[in-house]
Amino acid sequence: DENSGLQPAVLYFRDSLLTGIDDTKNGWYSTDERIVQEEGLRMAIRPYKPKDRRPIASRERRIWKRMAAFLAARRISPNAISITGMIFGIVSGILFAATQFSHNEHIHRLLWSAAAACILIRLLANMMDGMVAVLSKRASPYGELYNELTDRVSDIAIIIGAGYAVGGWPALGYIAAGVAILTAYIRAVGNAAGVYNLFIGPMAKPQRMVILITAGALMAVVPRQWQPFWGGAGWGIVAIGLGIIIIGGSITIVRRLRLIIAYQRSRK
Repeated sequence: DENSGLQPAVLYFRDSLLTGIDDTKNGWYSTDERIVQEEGLRMAIRPYKPKDRRPIASRERRIWKRMAAFLAARRISPNAISITGMIFGIVSGILFAATQFSHNEHIHRLLWSAAAACILIRLLANMMDGMVAVLSKRASPYGELYNELTDRVSDIAIIIGAGYAVGGWPALGYIAAGVAILTAYIRAVGNAAGVYNLFIGPMAKPQRMVILITAGALMAVVPRQWQPFWGGAGWGIVAIGLGIIIIGGSITIVRRLRLIIAYQRSRK
């Protein structure tokens, strides 16, 4: 039944419109609001289809499809998965920053490894929330809002945390976080202008996270005495990674802006 997923209030609202019943006493609609209400009804009845999904090859792997089906079958909320990914992102940033206060070699390596692992879990959650939403037919604009907001919080926490890590530099962390947010903002501007799937790089979210995962893994594996540091500020592997994020992110911003401008010109 195409109406099986509709709330009773929506069904009543639909029937009222179709039969011409004006139930203004109950606050449904007035004559002046009819067009707005009808559009709202169409949005309620028409299944929501996300227009802007990041192309992820891993999404097609059987193990992740099975995991998504497992979560959807147990009615795990996609928004809860998004929030879980954000929590792991925040924890990763804290672990990165905590490396400054660790003097024990084993704890030092554990912090780096855990920070990198938390980023991986965050990325997995970012992929799962959308897959579960589609499988459970719970995709909605509100879900996209949850996804975007949690993504931005995670980006800020991880990148700024890396700036405070051993071998990082706080100023680079803040600049890289700003570039990451601006990169995502330009994509949102493109969506508003009608340019969807604007995920081009070279420094989109997956690339930013891969760089920081690699930096964390190297810092966990390479002995401290072998880790390279330069200058009085103690720049090291993490600072190099943040610098790459800044440069690559700036190029990404320019490329996305050019595509948006080209699209707008093509419509004139």
